[in-house]
Amino acid sequence: MKFQELDIPGVYLITPERHDDERGFFARSFCKKEFQAAGLLDTFVQCNLSYNVRKGTLRGMHYQLSPHEEVKVVSCPRGAIYDVALDIRKDSSTYGKWVAYELNADNNAMLYLPKGIAHGFQTLLDDTLVYYQMGEYYAPGAGRGIRYDDPRFQISWPVAEKILSEKDRSYSLGETP
Repeated sequence: MKFQELDIPGVYLITPERHDDERGFFARSFCKKEFQAAGLLDTFVQCNLSYNVRKGTLRGMHYQLSPHEEVKVVSCPRGAIYDVALDIRKDSSTYGKWVAYELNADNNAMLYLPKGIAHGFQTLLDDTLVYYQMGEYYAPGAGRGIRYDDPRFQISWPVAEKILSEKDRSYSLGETP
């Protein structure tokens, strides 16, 4: 696996090294030793799936309050997503900045998101499946969100039609994370 730190400290693009032959390919998607060598969390307590029927589905921007902050490794084994990481760590030099990367079934790439990052994605294709490895258990009382269109952050979403849950639509603009 290749680990490339992006423009927000602690956010990594992880690219599996493929071994192709006439049958297809083989690639490792997780290795405790490689995550340790990169200085990343190497123990996950929960894995989640998010199935999305339609292109344009937008989920986010989600995070959990301390002490339930989550490390996430996000991948997209079917379809494609525009995956966004927003730095909400007040002591960070990149507070309020965001990065995005397309994760899809062809590139098999993953995003590693450290604690203190709000996360969201928008589907680029119908019938998209997103897979999460989580470093912390979901704690409903600690779950929070930031509006996807909060003008402070100016996140650019690629698909004009945005299919949102009522919960994601209800987050107030300008709330301080």
